[in-house]
Amino acid sequence: MVLSLDGAGVSVFAIVAGLGVALVIYLLSYKDGVSGTRLILIGIGVAAMLHSITSHILDRAATWDHQEAMRWLTGSLNGAGWGATVPVVVALALITPLLLGQAGNLSALQLGDDTASALGVRVDRTRLLAVVGAVGLIAFATAASGPIAFVAFLSGPIAARLVGSDGSLLVPSALVGALLVLVADFCGQFAFGTRFPVGVVTGVLGAPYLVYLIIRSNRVGGSL
Repeated sequence: MVLSLDGAGVSVFAIVAGLGVALVIYLLSYKDGVSGTRLILIGIGVAAMLHSITSHILDRAATWDHQEAMRWLTGSLNGAGWGATVPVVVALALITPLLLGQAGNLSALQLGDDTASALGVRVDRTRLLAVVGAVGLIAFATAASGPIAFVAFLSGPIAARLVGSDGSLLVPSALVGALLVLVADFCGQFAFGTRFPVGVVTGVLGAPYLVYLIIRSNRVGGSL
């Protein structure tokens, strides 16, 4: 809307901006290493700032541009085609091996930075590769369909309950996330009297489940 981009231009800009914002958050949270809590808090702050900018742009937009932007911001597969799929497939082929190669190190990081370092894991390098790889995949997917809410939050916990938390959850989480999007899109298209974008369905279903996970985690004193 600001740069008058369309089609592939929007996708390229979304990918570059996503990686750029992730790098900014990582650098701002780096102080003798990266603390998970600090990374999350700075991420929330940056997200709030960018959301306010987005809201300002939408307030000044023409009616047609506003409708197009809101459809994308909601997260929708209605206009998805093979042209948008090819870049996502290429990103998967390039980035997935990088993340799978870090699976063992990521499992060690769950024990804490000190323990992982004692086991020979290069903590900062592993975390940076994981962040760049994950954000890269998310940016390509978001460029194709818009931000589909709560998929990233739900996939990991659901996968852990299906296959157990022993070992890497990268592949199970990816498969659960894909299935979640497909089922949500099917429900949005055919389960109600009107059609809803997939992002609306995942948001409605995902928010209560996330609250349940947080309450359950607090009760048992564990993690999601």
